[in-house]
Amino acid sequence: MGMRRKGRELALQALYQVDFSADDPRRAVGIFWEHCDAPDDARTFGEDLVTGVLNEQPRIDELIGGSSDNWRLERLSHVDRSILRVATYELLCRRDVPASVAIDEAIEIAKRFGSDESPTFVNGVLDHIAATVGAKERQRAL
Repeated sequence: MGMRRKGRELALQALYQVDFSADDPRRAVGIFWEHCDAPDDARTFGEDLVTGVLNEQPRIDELIGGSSDNWRLERLSHVDRSILRVATYELLCRRDVPASVAIDEAIEIAKRFGSDESPTFVNGVLDHIAATVGAKERQRAL
């Protein structure tokens, strides 16, 4: 497994912990990293993703909510929601990650951690988000 895949999986796990913690999200993430045993490069990448998601969460959640037909954000499984948050952050803010890579990685992680329906659901939502984000970027360039 590559360093970035491992970092994405760590980010998923940290955000999953935040969902179930009564603590402030940053404190919950801090506790996760205190107990995390992972290679430094994967951990650094994962920490960057989690920090980015937490900083951009209102915008990320709005995009996910608007792209998941008939599903309110609160009704999504914790795993799917966390996967979508990480990948949406990458689509929005990580220019070093091509959209196709962010989506493919999210699908692979959904296969490993989600339900049988997760990969298809994650793919559909992220395809819509990528198209939306791409359209906005094109409009700004004009």
